Amino acid sequence: MTTRPRTGADLPRPVLLAAAGALLLTGCGAQIEAAGEARTVTVRRCGEEVEYTTPRRAVVYEGGSADKMFVLGLTDHVLGYVMPPANPPVEESPWAAEYAEVEFLSDDLLNRELVVDVEADFVVAGWNSGFSDQRGITPEILDGLGIQSFMHTESCYNYPGFPERVEPFEALYTDLERLGAIFGVQDRAAGVVADFRERVAAVRERAPEGDPVPVFLYDSGTDQPFTAGRQVPPNDIIRFAGGENIFGDVDERWFQAGWEAVVEARPEVIVILDYGDQPAQDKIDFLKSSPITADLPAVVNDAFFVLDYNEGISGPRNVDGLEKFADYLREFHQDREE
Repeated sequence: MTTRPRTGADLPRPVLLAAAGALLLTGCGAQIEAAGEARTVTVRRCGEEVEYTTPRRAVVYEGGSADKMFVLGLTDHVLGYVMPPANPPVEESPWAAEYAEVEFLSDDLLNRELVVDVEADFVVAGWNSGFSDQRGITPEILDGLGIQSFMHTESCYNYPGFPERVEPFEALYTDLERLGAIFGVQDRAAGVVADFRERVAAVRERAPEGDPVPVFLYDSGTDQPFTAGRQVPPNDIIRFAGGENIFGDVDERWFQAGWEAVVEARPEVIVILDYGDQPAQDKIDFLKSSPITADLPAVVNDAFFVLDYNEGISGPRNVDGLEKFADYLREFHQDREE
């Protein structure tokens, strides 16, 4: 039983309505900026209190960052986006029109030189998902350059100096509320978050009864699998839908596990994270052909679910991914009972 991710044309109606409503409200924020009013607000960035002035030239890294801005109707505040080639095409996004209105800056990793060259006044990324000590682009370095930054709360749990631990979906809501405060669109953010919470609650109410289905998320890797721990959105997607991430007790984000642990867990469903140059079907074919995984219940029963990359990283599309996986898991339960 294999399913492919849907494109923006057939995303659940609530997210399209939320995005449309946010765009209709964009004028309110635009009028404030047009009046030239200086506005500052103190908002937490991970575990640190930071004072922000309303940004006008934001650079966003990857789809999750861009989507958080777009769903709040903040397109006019976005200068452009940095999108490594592993990301799915922006044309497939429910916010394809918004992407078309801003600049494509680079398909490289986020770096300090680019941010300085384009005269950004705000950068949105995650810790070790854009921001990096090794590459010399951290919030502290940008602070020293007079460039504001915002960190995905989901990535804060091991942020040096100012850690903050929030479960992945709660971290999404927190980000939307904090961005809403920074840009003065708190009511808009509250509406989007309320809609997401309602949709998540509806999924959880319909989750199959009984013991949760063991689920393995396969990101990549042949010698050893790269997978999801408890600190990333797929863990919440799996458990809210009624499954159990076989690595949900590992206090990590994305990490390298061992095939031995996968075999021991006997997953009944495998979630394939779809991105990059390797098609999801190639990953499925590998799992079917490898003598290590060929006898796993999920592989024998062809129980694969394909999760789009931008539904798996922190962003508004997490809720879409949850709804799709929940539909899949309910169907899986029905088939198993017949």
